Amino acid sequence: MGMKISTALAKGVLDTGSFKSMLTGMRLKIYAGTEPATADAALGAAVLLCTITVDDTGDALSFEASAVQNVLEKNSSEVWRGTCVATGTASFCRLELSSDTGTSSTTEVRVQGDVGIAGRFCNISSTALTSGAPQAIESLAIALPLQ
Repeated sequence: MGMKISTALAKGVLDTGSFKSMLTGMRLKIYAGTEPATADAALGAAVLLCTITVDDTGDALSFEASAVQNVLEKNSSEVWRGTCVATGTASFCRLELSSDTGTSSTTEVRVQGDVGIAGRFCNISSTALTSGAPQAIESLAIALPLQ
């Protein structure tokens, strides 16, 4: 049975509750390989393709000041990009702290999602990433279910 919450509760959690504050200091890491079954699971044999930061500076990403309904979006004033460190097919991503080692953990703060061209948690123009090439993330939205 899935959890259902109201828009007001979702907005409250995203704006002023612990969810948004827990995203402070995150980077978006894009991986090739099999997506772990849960965000708590170890990365296994997954290969890091790219780390996305603010304008590829290493600075942590941020989200808009307020959620719209039940959706919290990437800060529109930031350019999210990185330089690929390996060549491969992007299959999943994690919002995680730079100190996260990717091991199995119930104490690391992570948001994990699939990557693709359309209809995914993280949409990119091509899933074929090449070492040394730039990679941008134009938009990213985190939604909490209403019903």
